Amino acid sequence: MMLAEFVTAMCVSFAVTAIAGPIAIPLLRRFKFGQTVREDGPETHLKKSGTPTMGGVMFVAGILAASIPFAAKYTDVVPVLFLTIMFGVIGFLDDFIKVKKKRSTGLYAWQKLSLQIVVTAIFAYFLTGVENIDLLMKIPFTDKTADPGILGIPLLFFVVLGTDTGSNFTDGLDGLDSSVTAVIALFFVAVAVMAGESSGAAIVAAAVFGGLLAFLLFNAYPAKVFMGDTGALALGGFVAGMAYMTHMPLFVPFIAVIYVIEVISVIMQVSYFKLTGGKRIFKMAPIHHHFEKCGWSETRIVTVFTVITILMCMICLVGVK
Repeated sequence: MMLAEFVTAMCVSFAVTAIAGPIAIPLLRRFKFGQTVREDGPETHLKKSGTPTMGGVMFVAGILAASIPFAAKYTDVVPVLFLTIMFGVIGFLDDFIKVKKKRSTGLYAWQKLSLQIVVTAIFAYFLTGVENIDLLMKIPFTDKTADPGILGIPLLFFVVLGTDTGSNFTDGLDGLDSSVTAVIALFFVAVAVMAGESSGAAIVAAAVFGGLLAFLLFNAYPAKVFMGDTGALALGGFVAGMAYMTHMPLFVPFIAVIYVIEVISVIMQVSYFKLTGGKRIFKMAPIHHHFEKCGWSETRIVTVFTVITILMCMICLVGVK
């Protein structure tokens, strides 16, 4: 793949997302697609109530515009793009219900999970049955691979659904999920180019990177628009899809360590709360809210979490054989 191709994808996605901002944000505000803030959340977030949400449509449009023209040439564009867009659609439904019902929760948990399982099943079939891509996994910092055998498909569901949940939990501060996932996207661009295995996947990763850079123009603190579940679920789908296209699901806990920490913090908080009859480990979960309650500013949390992601991605890049 020529360097010009993924640079083009990045620039097109950036341009489309940047142009979409001044158009989409006023429209979202006009249709009263505003954020409903949790009443038990940090007090500083109350002022964010009414801020336009569902802004993920902006960079999703950029990703589509940049990636689709390459789909005929690189068939491996399709699986990653499918998982990204379809999870984005689920997120859109979730956001739409939140807005219409004026509540902080949209789809019921079982509804969202059911839809995610269906999309993941289609992705798994397309990956293994249509594209004939094996589920071998590269072992970090070695030149070996692991064959999960009969556990391959169950593991795929676990990785995809877990990664998507992690991205969803990470989307809680201005620019947090955008910044963290932009770094992960850049990591996958580097990996795909170095490996020479998934040039199409590199196209999508470059498009995601470019789209998120443009989205940060509007989503960085103080945010003029939130990505909503539309964007957060789409990004989780992208990371999981890229992991499997590059045979790197074992790298996800490291490059997406913030996702992992966010999910674990929620599991710990809920479990401890139930076991102790109301006691908490953290002041609030997911863990980025705990740091807010401790007095950290949003920009400090976003900076620290992004730097951690950069360091982990750099370490993992060295570990790619």
